[in-house]
Amino acid sequence: MSYIYSPISERQPLVLPNNNSLALIITFNLEHWDMTKDSDEPYYAGGPPVIPDSLPGRVLDVPNYSWREYGQRVGIWRMIDVMDELKAPASCTMNAKTALVRKQMVDAAKKRNWELVAHNYEQGDLLPNYFNDIDSERKLIKETLAVYKDAVGRPAKGWLSSSLRSTENTPDILAEEGLLFLTDYMNDDQPYLMQTKSKPLVSIPYSVEMNDFTLFHRRGMTTSEVLSSYKEQFDVLLEEGKSSGRIMNIGMHPHISGHPYRIRALREFIKYAQQATGVWWTTREEIAEWYINIAQDHFKQ
Repeated sequence: MSYIYSPISERQPLVLPNNNSLALIITFNLEHWDMTKDSDEPYYAGGPPVIPDSLPGRVLDVPNYSWREYGQRVGIWRMIDVMDELKAPASCTMNAKTALVRKQMVDAAKKRNWELVAHNYEQGDLLPNYFNDIDSERKLIKETLAVYKDAVGRPAKGWLSSSLRSTENTPDILAEEGLLFLTDYMNDDQPYLMQTKSKPLVSIPYSVEMNDFTLFHRRGMTTSEVLSSYKEQFDVLLEEGKSSGRIMNIGMHPHISGHPYRIRALREFIKYAQQATGVWWTTREEIAEWYINIAQDHFKQ
């Protein structure tokens, strides 16, 4: 896998469909953690745990497990209610285990025709666990994609690794499997091409800055401060996008943004963005299918 270094100042202007300035994606992460694992290593919580004292993976960590499960039982449904109320779309990432044991969330996304992006098999089993074992990584990815196809009814087009943690081999494996885009790399405000051993992948940046885990838990922001951050990011990118289009994604987790005292950040940001002009409410798949056809004109080679 490789990609070119391309300063945004040296690219051709990126003209989004319908001359929009900003491609906006609101991502709900539909993730699943097994209750325990067969290891004495501390269980990986997918971010800062709500209670920091680590327990061995083979021991049930009730507060941290049940905190995350709150998002599956309650938080995601509160977030869905907001999107239904405001008639706004979400793009959902989905662990394979979510489709197998928490399928109501996947069914809710399918009912609304929301995008579903393959997101590893189980949230705590990171791809770097297989950094020196490409066959095992390929097996995990294939198993994930097989579950996705069964649950969604068609092959996956894109991939987000758990916690954005992938290996040097991941893009090559994804391209071999026929995928179109990868969202692990956060190094741009525009899509770009990644060259793999078989075919190009479109890199569509996720974000750990515009991410509720980062803002609420790592930065310790209040709901009002998080809402202000969302708005400021949106305003700057929308203005910059008038000369060359930009992408903005907000990553949200139901066990974080789905709490009553935080839901206002989602609701008020959606209302704010809906009042703006020049916004392409879109999906990663739509961006990737559009961009793959114009990529060579976008970058100066």
